[in-house]
Amino acid sequence: MTDAYAKMFQQMMESGQEMLRAFNPSLDGMKVAGFDKMFPTMPADIMEMWFGKTFNREGLDAKTRLLVTLAGLTVLGAQGEAQVRMTVRHALEAGATEREIAEVIWQMSMFGGLPAMQKALEAAQAVFAERKEASP
Repeated sequence: MTDAYAKMFQQMMESGQEMLRAFNPSLDGMKVAGFDKMFPTMPADIMEMWFGKTFNREGLDAKTRLLVTLAGLTVLGAQGEAQVRMTVRHALEAGATEREIAEVIWQMSMFGGLPAMQKALEAAQAVFAERKEASP
């Protein structure tokens, strides 16, 4: 890794950790050792696009980012089910309401179709139920 790449990767990791804390404070201590080996040849301009200009503090807040992510995952249908569940959990932690999450999923029925919307809504409802069971 070049020094410039290493510096950019370090900044990306710091930004990622900050976003992780905003998305879900319980993930704050997550260890990312070895993660850099997954992207040894990622071009600097791609890293800047994904983690610099796109994900910056002046951009969207965590709740909005997660709702937008949920919209994209909903359109994927059944293949995004595990990611939908995780994103719903994080969105709730970031302050989204169950109603906001459901609205985002319903809106995506126009783009991904009713089966995709139904699959995502079922996943979200399962997360809502798990959350209710876990809280006293």
